[in-house]
Amino acid sequence: MRSGHLFIISGPSGAGKGTLVKELIHRLPDLWVSVSATTRLPRPGERDGVDYYFLTLTEFEGRVRSGEFLEHAQVHGNSYGTLRTAVERRLAHGMDVILEIDPQGAFQVRKRMDRSRLIFVKAPSSEDLEKRIRNRGAETDEQIRTRMETSRREMELEGNYDHVVINDDVPRAVDELIDYIRSVSEPPDDQP
Repeated sequence: MRSGHLFIISGPSGAGKGTLVKELIHRLPDLWVSVSATTRLPRPGERDGVDYYFLTLTEFEGRVRSGEFLEHAQVHGNSYGTLRTAVERRLAHGMDVILEIDPQGAFQVRKRMDRSRLIFVKAPSSEDLEKRIRNRGAETDEQIRTRMETSRREMELEGNYDHVVINDDVPRAVDELIDYIRSVSEPPDDQP
């Protein structure tokens, strides 16, 4: 049995990573999307264990100390992380896995799992990015400023990724993601 492939989708807040991943799993249902853990409060409509594992800071720190995370980082004043065992188990069973995480986490995973593929998702412009963040209606002006400052730094990392997707049109961007994933995970016709 072949090992699964690990695809890490990251980029600035507001680039539309979550939207693309939701569409991606509708079109490629054999993909498994890891659910991240976070210490931030749920946004309206988010469910524990589905959108994130919502943990207290004490719970999160305990899991860090016990080595349960594949990666973890502080982002916008909250902790985020990917639980190691669920990802490793699915890869070992031949499943392709998607991680939707921030760039800090993406590079931590790359160091630990060098065969992972990094995909950077970005908005067409900084103005579009800020508009998307504002339209969510979930952050204060100060939080939006912080996210925009972070996004400028994250955009400088784009050249360190294996593939870049500009999320200017969701169906087109999803098609591009599918083409890239298939190019990595499906062997050429002349190989067994």
